[in-house]
Amino acid sequence: MSEPEVEVVQTEVVVVGAGPTGLTLACELTLAGLRTLVLEKSAQRVEQVKGGGIQPRTAELLEMRGLLGPLVASAAARVPTGGHFAALPVPLDCAPWRTRHPFPVAVPQWKVEEALEERAVAQGARVLRDAAVRAVEPDDEGVVVVARDGLRVRARYAVACDGAHSTVRGLLGLPFPGRPGTHRAVLADIRLATASALVPRELGHMSTMTRRAGGYWAMLVPLGGDRHRFTFGRTDTADTADTAGRGDFDRDAPVTREEITAALRAVYGDGTTLGAVENASRFTDATRQLEHYRVGRVLFAGDAAHIHSPLGGQGLNLGVQDAFNLGWKLAATVQGRAPRGLLDSYHTERHPAAARVLHHTSAQRVLADPNPSEDVAALRDIVIDLLRLPDANRHIAGLMSGLSLHYPLPGDHPLTGHRVPDAGLRTGAGPTRLSALFAAGHAVLLDLTGSLPAGLPLPPRIDLVHATCRDDLGAAVLLIRPDGYVRWAADRLADGDEDALLAAVAEGLATTP
Repeated sequence: MSEPEVEVVQTEVVVVGAGPTGLTLACELTLAGLRTLVLEKSAQRVEQVKGGGIQPRTAELLEMRGLLGPLVASAAARVPTGGHFAALPVPLDCAPWRTRHPFPVAVPQWKVEEALEERAVAQGARVLRDAAVRAVEPDDEGVVVVARDGLRVRARYAVACDGAHSTVRGLLGLPFPGRPGTHRAVLADIRLATASALVPRELGHMSTMTRRAGGYWAMLVPLGGDRHRFTFGRTDTADTADTAGRGDFDRDAPVTREEITAALRAVYGDGTTLGAVENASRFTDATRQLEHYRVGRVLFAGDAAHIHSPLGGQGLNLGVQDAFNLGWKLAATVQGRAPRGLLDSYHTERHPAAARVLHHTSAQRVLADPNPSEDVAALRDIVIDLLRLPDANRHIAGLMSGLSLHYPLPGDHPLTGHRVPDAGLRTGAGPTRLSALFAAGHAVLLDLTGSLPAGLPLPPRIDLVHATCRDDLGAAVLLIRPDGYVRWAADRLADGDEDALLAAVAEGLATTP
């Protein structure tokens, strides 16, 4: 019998996983001109709401690339209200963070994936479905990824964005330290045949969407018409065989119609009846993180690098922000534009960012325990009072929205490493906004003094923009990375500042101490 024909594909970067993280990365890489191939094990996209919330900082990043508009157009209608911490009844106020997107945007995950894939493909990416990875063979010059029968992909780098149960991570034998889940739950997209008065009619603050009754906790989110996202689990431990409780757990066990019906009836009454189940899956609040996001020619992002409790709607956002950080650095490395250490700064910056999310979601799962002890109930009361204090609310709002994130970049200016609000600007071409300057994925040197010469010797993919701004951005000259974080800033240009600016450019915009 003859050997099957081997198909060999050459590309610059192979991305494993066509979820929000992998597709965002494909957008960033192709925007920089890299040949990018995405391998996805599923034959077709699953139209599941899943991680259906875009946090304010993620919204800002998507707007910088012109991707937010189509997503907002497909967002579920909701009462304008701030995010939450542990589902406590105090909305988080992002206004002090000077953002144009103070509220989370409720968009089904499959809609996010659809928009990202459309953009990535339009920019030249290839997305191959039904292409489960079977082997990963890195070497000093690149990596070979073996997928479906007869397909071998040779690339300079591979990026694993293939989720919590990452095949790539498993094939490389990498440990995923952390702790297993203590709570089990079901997530289902359903249609209701009838709805009692207990069923929410509009999407509001998280604290108004959750209920406990009949041994269950549940959240029923209206998506329009009779469609709802239903999340539920058990509050008791009596039935240790119940896979939605806290006992024996088989993540792949099918979610039955009977399970969903029982939970609906217990929490929302006999007047609420199930019409149809569109899809359903199980999840836990396991918390784990890779020790290293780069292993030679293979990098990890999104749930392949870190998992945590879903409280606060952080997962999709954390992965998308991984991709925005990694994309321009990997592109510069492949194209020979990167200084030494630039690619490694992806781990240096994003590992602590994820660790912070793992930390606060661990705190939230204590406060949000569906069956709290007397001590936890007392702690909840104290934290609720604290969240009503403006300074405490601002801190937690910045944490949950991603707006307070900053990177430890070298430099003395207080803006270094921080995001910049999307201020209105006036350039020689007319009025614009700061976010519009990043559509091409370049770094931006923003001069609000008008003193930098137009012929300043800048490397490729750094745009010098002279502008005026009514708002106080906190500096007069700012060098802003492609992911929107300040690499260098000055309140005014004095003798020697131009040399310091060019030195920062030469360091590649990202080198950490």
